[in-house]
Amino acid sequence: MSSPATDVFTEGDALTRERFEPAIWRIIVDDAPRSGAANMALDQALAEAAAAGESLPTLRFYRWQPPAVSLGRHQPLADLNQAAITAAGYEIVRRPTGGRAILHTDELTYSVAAPADEPRVRGGVMDAYLRLSNALVAGLRNAGARDVAKAPGSARTGKDVSAACFEVPSAYEITSRERKLMGSAQSRRAGYVLQHGSLPLTGDITRLIDVLLLEPDAAAALRADLSQRACTLAAALGVADEDDAVRYDRVQAALAQGFAEMLDLEFKPAQPMPNEMRRAADLIRTQFTRPDWIGAR
Repeated sequence: MSSPATDVFTEGDALTRERFEPAIWRIIVDDAPRSGAANMALDQALAEAAAAGESLPTLRFYRWQPPAVSLGRHQPLADLNQAAITAAGYEIVRRPTGGRAILHTDELTYSVAAPADEPRVRGGVMDAYLRLSNALVAGLRNAGARDVAKAPGSARTGKDVSAACFEVPSAYEITSRERKLMGSAQSRRAGYVLQHGSLPLTGDITRLIDVLLLEPDAAAALRADLSQRACTLAAALGVADEDDAVRYDRVQAALAQGFAEMLDLEFKPAQPMPNEMRRAADLIRTQFTRPDWIGAR
């Protein structure tokens, strides 16, 4: 049961912390990258298991190989230049959550999978977003990004935004000096809450533009816009892409500490259970690699 909120931190965006009864969650840190379909299937399998009471709520960190372009659940496949994606050696996957296209490469991805009645994700979509965003901000500050903040709760993406997720932040998404740093999306169904999000660590934040289906002038305009409105963690920290500060393992540990601090959590290191891996394998075959799922709107 949560208690009244208190403000913590004085630097940058103040974080409103709710006090929770201490709890133990699993933490899964994937050592090896997975394909796009495998990552999405495993996130869903973990959420289903948590909802069924077969596992603890889970915080997972992972990477992608090969790089993949993920579409939001209701985003049209026609937004993508499939020939350019094939030529670049990328995959296409559709997320079970909403939002717009993301190129997953040189990044850290997190997911939270929990029963819908878990106090830290209970309530509406924005209630859970706010609590998890506070944890992410705390974690990024642990990683050295002291100027990160949450976008206002009133922020919404409208019909005039592009197919690129990182063009503008939605409510409570994470920014650095008003540039979008992290994008997240959430699904609430079948008794579970699944939220996952992308933190670009290094590289060219505009690479996604190369694989969107755009006229040359529109692509050039969006590239210029995105370069001003979004950034990687290396850019937010003002360090080179090779700097130790943006190593996957270091950033993952800092984010996990932020979740523990802000959500009164103790983490139990784990790996997916055999039943979760079986369910993920089934979801890869029956959902995430099926043309009718990838091509669906």
